[in-house]
Amino acid sequence: MRHMLSSMITFCALSLAADGLAPFPDWGEPFAITSGPHEHLLASYYGINSWSPDNRYVSVLQTDLNGRLPKVGERCVLGLVDLQDGNRFIPVATTACWNFQEAAMAHWISDSEILFNDSRDGRFVAVILNWKTKEERILPMPVSAVSKDRTWALSVNYARLAIVRPDYGYAGEGQDARSNVEWPVDDGIWKMNLATGETELLLSVADARDKMPPPKRVAGKPGQPLAYFCHTVISKDDRKIFFLARSIDWFDVSTHKTSIWETTAITIDSDGRNLRPCFKEGWSGSHFNWAPDGSHKMLMTVIWNGEKRKPNERFDWSPVEFAVGSEDKARRIGAGVLDWDWHCLYSPDGKFMSAETYWTKNFERPWVLVRLADGMVKPMGAFYVPPGYRHSHWRCDLHARYRPDGRQIAFNSVHEGSRQVYLRDIRPAAACFSRSVE
Repeated sequence: MRHMLSSMITFCALSLAADGLAPFPDWGEPFAITSGPHEHLLASYYGINSWSPDNRYVSVLQTDLNGRLPKVGERCVLGLVDLQDGNRFIPVATTACWNFQEAAMAHWISDSEILFNDSRDGRFVAVILNWKTKEERILPMPVSAVSKDRTWALSVNYARLAIVRPDYGYAGEGQDARSNVEWPVDDGIWKMNLATGETELLLSVADARDKMPPPKRVAGKPGQPLAYFCHTVISKDDRKIFFLARSIDWFDVSTHKTSIWETTAITIDSDGRNLRPCFKEGWSGSHFNWAPDGSHKMLMTVIWNGEKRKPNERFDWSPVEFAVGSEDKARRIGAGVLDWDWHCLYSPDGKFMSAETYWTKNFERPWVLVRLADGMVKPMGAFYVPPGYRHSHWRCDLHARYRPDGRQIAFNSVHEGSRQVYLRDIRPAAACFSRSVE
């Protein structure tokens, strides 16, 4: 990866490029908004807005835990960083439904209301908290995505995820994991009304069975095959839902290990109809983002053409852009130079892709900015990962997300020795851009 980034030639531009393409914005240096002795992470998954509607507060989690997964009932603090008061940390609640990847899936509902997942009376739920008055409403299911109009949400089975993806699930029996059922007909993606708490099963796991490849059977391993849904994301016009459908051959709860999962990327309408795999079998799918204009375009990392390479060749994954309904016209981004499993993220104006990824052989996480119109790339830095944060289950991905107005970006990092939250300012003036060498 370091060699890949060093193969880029940097150009400087003081004004709009002569060919009329959008100039690269100017990014400031990262600065921390949290600090020790506690550790902190953004309170939701990558791509989800962390700023309050007035841009004054950023939602974060505070914990002293590292080096293992959270145990049943082990709580952390949900708080707000006040950017107008010296980055003062304001604790507003605690939660027992959290992990190091998706945190507590917090979403802002208004300047005074924040939604997050928690465990109450032994059940996984969602809470809408007025953090100023401390009034709260309890919703019957945890959320995995929230509509842009803030009227409905999606939910998946986080107890099942704790078996198949321990770093994304919640410890405990707050939901029925259905661990003995490979293709449940009574579980999958749920839709929940945020005003009433009314829920409906939008799509069962069994409904997608004929669209998913079976897991590769592994002889002599413990457990039972399981299929499951995860990573639900709602399009910006609230009309489409994207998710990953996965299956494994075996699992071992005591060691938190499973077989390698088979993945199918799928979209459906927000009423549960029109189930549509994004690509042919073998393309898989990872780290995706809906276009900000509601056009049903997406960025995603896939196995390009479904062709897995040999161990001594370049990584299988490649970022692409495509439109639902025209998936066969997917456009590869980076012409092979960016072959890696990037966290793909549209800029709010839709002109750029922010992409950060896993550590290289030097234990640094690269970050690049890509101009989508022509694939030009600008390296945005590399962030060191100390040994204590390299285990898969408690790793610290950067998991960037833009402020809605595009003037800042937030991310998690451990490059200064502990897990903390950082911001970078973004200015629209052109400064430098890079062209990848073919």
